Amino acid sequence: MARKKKQLDVPFLEFDTEKALNLVSGYCRFRLSRKSVPKIKNPIAKFIFMILKTLVLFHLGFILSTSLCLFMFKYINPGATTLMLYRKYLYHWNLQTPRYIPLVKIPKSVQTMTIKVEDGDFYNHHGIIPAAIKNAWQLNKQFGEPIYGGSTITMQTARTIFLVPEKSYFRKYLEAIIALEMEAILGKNRILELYFNYAEWGKGIFGIETACRFYYKTGVRSINTDQAIRLVTLLSSPIRYGPYSFQRNGILRSRYNYLIKRFGN
Repeated sequence: MARKKKQLDVPFLEFDTEKALNLVSGYCRFRLSRKSVPKIKNPIAKFIFMILKTLVLFHLGFILSTSLCLFMFKYINPGATTLMLYRKYLYHWNLQTPRYIPLVKIPKSVQTMTIKVEDGDFYNHHGIIPAAIKNAWQLNKQFGEPIYGGSTITMQTARTIFLVPEKSYFRKYLEAIIALEMEAILGKNRILELYFNYAEWGKGIFGIETACRFYYKTGVRSINTDQAIRLVTLLSSPIRYGPYSFQRNGILRSRYNYLIKRFGN
């Protein structure tokens, strides 16, 4: 006769779902409270934190937006610049029809003399020259206003495309940021090409080809050495003077005489 298996008494455990959920949620709240950033109670510290946060967000937004534009300008020529729009809508100047010309079609002599007087280290620096900016700052302290900028060709191009001509240290700071971006994204030759095509050469006159057509009734490839020197001389003060009236200004007259001695026939 077979033996009956002895049944073991297994205790019945009742699972309380509500209590378990309470325990889990309490543990999660405890862990999150330990990781959360403590609130700043000091009003001065809170104000400083907000200022720093605003500055960081401003820089991120500014750099991202200008970088995006520069990536496009690496392959596409700007239809208009901030300076063009500024002159047209705030000064109500009539803009001459822009005539874009590739860098390879601009005579090497014109490129060389422009780099010589505007930015002798153009192909060696990375967009800014700290020593030149420091020297300009010291000179401005003597005059009591921002007269000199110490801008490289890259910084001038950054100002022409993105900023307005009103002089200030804040504008100079933004110039420097954009110049570093331009050097990293565009490269020297593209920067120089944009400079020659968007630099201001008179009221409503932008670009060297447009300037040649306006002043000499011919293209940049057809002008003679003296005409080229006059245009390059004019770059430092294109609004007040023309290619045949700058002799009244001592600085421009010195620029012209230097270029004649250096590049004249």
